[in-house]
Amino acid sequence: MPRPRRLQQMAARFQATGHRRRRLSPDRGRALNGVSYYPTAIAHDRRQGVFAQDYLTFQDRMVSKNRLSVGKSLLQKYASTFNKIEQQYGVPGPVLVAYWGLETDFGKVMGNLPSIQSLATLAYDCRRPEEFREQLMYALKVIDRGDLNPAQMKGPAHGEVGQFQFQPKTYYDYAVDYDGDGRRDLVRSAPDSLASAANYIASKGWQPGQPWLEEVIVPDNLPWEQADVTIQRPRLFWSRYGVTYRNGKPVPADNTPSALLLPMGRDGPAFLAYLNFINVYLDWNNSLVYSTTAGYYATRLAGAPSLRRGNPEPFTAAETKQLQQLLAQRGYDVGKIDGVIGAGTRAAIRDMQVKLGLPADSYPSHALLRQLQRGG
Repeated sequence: MPRPRRLQQMAARFQATGHRRRRLSPDRGRALNGVSYYPTAIAHDRRQGVFAQDYLTFQDRMVSKNRLSVGKSLLQKYASTFNKIEQQYGVPGPVLVAYWGLETDFGKVMGNLPSIQSLATLAYDCRRPEEFREQLMYALKVIDRGDLNPAQMKGPAHGEVGQFQFQPKTYYDYAVDYDGDGRRDLVRSAPDSLASAANYIASKGWQPGQPWLEEVIVPDNLPWEQADVTIQRPRLFWSRYGVTYRNGKPVPADNTPSALLLPMGRDGPAFLAYLNFINVYLDWNNSLVYSTTAGYYATRLAGAPSLRRGNPEPFTAAETKQLQQLLAQRGYDVGKIDGVIGAGTRAAIRDMQVKLGLPADSYPSHALLRQLQRGG
């Protein structure tokens, strides 16, 4: 049976589905009427993302002087809104503005692919059909509720919508009407968008008044195997090893949970990551490159200086792929061999570094690659 006909049959079933004792909106019918297979969505779904870039390359591109300048001006423009949002949800303005800038360049680049058609295609012909069937249903609920009409539901190929690129289920569950016009409009209303993002972040366990990421200086005598975002230690632990802030002030010798984050290994930038980062940032996007960039950008908007770049060893995506292949041959689960240093790859690198007597900072190095190539 041809794809378009099967896709239309699936769409017809969704069109007839809705809440009990609630009339479906006319917009729902228009949204699904004549929906057709959309190859662009499939092409985007197969495309590798940008996270094969190393942290410094990615953050240099994303945290530009212009984004810092515009972000600071928006903090001033919406100061009263941010104050009200922080009082209500506990999330500070710089955290919201950083996500706003990274996700859509402050609402200027939200994507123009038809969300309903993209979701219907992915729900029919994709690696994760059940996930996108659920998102399609919630997109229709957003329409039924009157938040947006089908023409307004545009974005990237995976159906994200609005100034913070919410998936439809997130939109339906966490969108709030903050400008008081009776609609939860995350496409055209900045107050609705900002408050909805804060509502979502708060739901993930954001701790008001607590840090998320702080840049630090690390000495050479650290137990590097403890330096990973998945390993939490009290700040007292890092203080005993002489970890300091950028201004030379010692890290407090207290019991605040923290992880030492080295996005490019022991010779690159270093951060203490707190529960707000571990529980919230990595939930928003589990790419360590993206989340560290978002957290760092927010600290800059909050007044932190530009980071200390260090002198990390360059390591290309092609070399990372080769390293992943060698680790996989030794039985490690590195996930997809794609040149992206994800959690599985970091854990495998750290374990192999320990076995080979190398500094176990969870970051690839040519010394490690050479030993594995030699059969080490």
